[in-house]
Amino acid sequence: VQLQASGGGLVQAGGSLRLSCTASELSSSSDVMGWFRQGPEKQFELVATITKGGSTDYRDSVKGRFTISRDSAKTAVYLQMNLLIPEDTAVYFCRYWDYRRYYWGQGTLVTVSS
Repeated sequence: VQLQASGGGLVQAGGSLRLSCTASELSSSSDVMGWFRQGPEKQFELVATITKGGSTDYRDSVKGRFTISRDSAKTAVYLQMNLLIPEDTAVYFCRYWDYRRYYWGQGTLVTVSS
């Protein structure tokens, strides 16, 4: 499994960004894709996850602002981030879990200026 993330950048507070992560060589009938982030203070946080069946979960601080989704082929995961705040500044990583092991994409930097 290989993951390729993109979509990071610099945005002003209140703005929006959309992260994308495409996966290759998927074969599991059940899996979970998600986004994590590591901020300037090096804290590592789960941001959102989505199962193959479409069930989602979010950390409290992004609820109502971020939306995670998958494409119909279930090989890509997206994170629509609205109403961004400086505290969202971090390197964002996508992760794929097939209930046997985790696979990580490279990080994409999101910087929110105040």
